[in-house]
Amino acid sequence: MPTTPPAPSGIRTLPSWLLGRTAARGRGLVAEALAEEDMKMWHHVVLSAVADQGPVAQAALGRSIQLDPKDLVGVINDLQDAGLVLRAPDPTDRRKNAITITEDGERTLDRCAEAAWRANDELLAPLSATERKQFLALLTRISGIEAQGIAT
Repeated sequence: MPTTPPAPSGIRTLPSWLLGRTAARGRGLVAEALAEEDMKMWHHVVLSAVADQGPVAQAALGRSIQLDPKDLVGVINDLQDAGLVLRAPDPTDRRKNAITITEDGERTLDRCAEAAWRANDELLAPLSATERKQFLALLTRISGIEAQGIAT
């Protein structure tokens, strides 16, 4: 006779724990999808931010995505070596570097964005279209993104 597993209790019922588990699963799915495009998560984040902000000063880029400057340099080096971004002196302040996405970078970013959306579709597969919309609205609200003035 099959037994019913016990209902979750303790930490497994905390919204913060459930969100963390869901986020970890989502990051894993996206990381796998990006790996198929020979891209790592932070490379995708930086490339996306450069596309949104570029040309952008390297320091401002790091602040906008909250990535340590030492780590950012390595990611930019990788992206530049792959021909996805250009690093050049900032025309407004030659002491700074400005980062710009290349045409290859834009094509790569398009493929990566599609891969990330497919991964998120897999993550949200148990939800109906209406539930997805509601879930995203609730996540946006509790994340504080709307309060920061960031469009979703």
